[in-house]
Amino acid sequence: MTEEEHKLLSRLRHRKPARIPPSDLAKPALGDRLADAVASVVGSWRFIIVQSVLLTIWILANLFAWWSAWDPYPFILLNLVLSFQAAFTAPVLMMSQNRQSDIDRMNAQHDYEVNTKAELEIELLHQKIDLLREQEIAMLLKMLTRFERRMEERMDQPEREPG
Repeated sequence: MTEEEHKLLSRLRHRKPARIPPSDLAKPALGDRLADAVASVVGSWRFIIVQSVLLTIWILANLFAWWSAWDPYPFILLNLVLSFQAAFTAPVLMMSQNRQSDIDRMNAQHDYEVNTKAELEIELLHQKIDLLREQEIAMLLKMLTRFERRMEERMDQPEREPG
């Protein structure tokens, strides 16, 4: 048995809950919250639509502004801006995914502990029900034995005639 299972059994013996309440979990750091915020914005349809509109405007403005195009075809500045965005967005997304992976791992561990506790509690209930059945069967056997003795005593006694 692993050390974690020993800890779980210890908590079970003392009737402590297996699941840690959300209020006891550590609050995410500022960087974690920022990574989650960036991931939720970048991973949305709103971001894709806004970025597509801005890219279209950039390209059209540079295609049709022959005399004052700040980024003429082949749009090297646009390529630089998108590379810069990708270079900073990818690590932030990875940080958010790693944090979510840690949260999922922790939730899976808690689920395992809750399931193990439920399994042990069900096992205890089965043992109690089995014990109650054994006691009930023993009591029924005693009653049956007494009933048989009474019947034998009645059979051994001569019959009395009424009246």
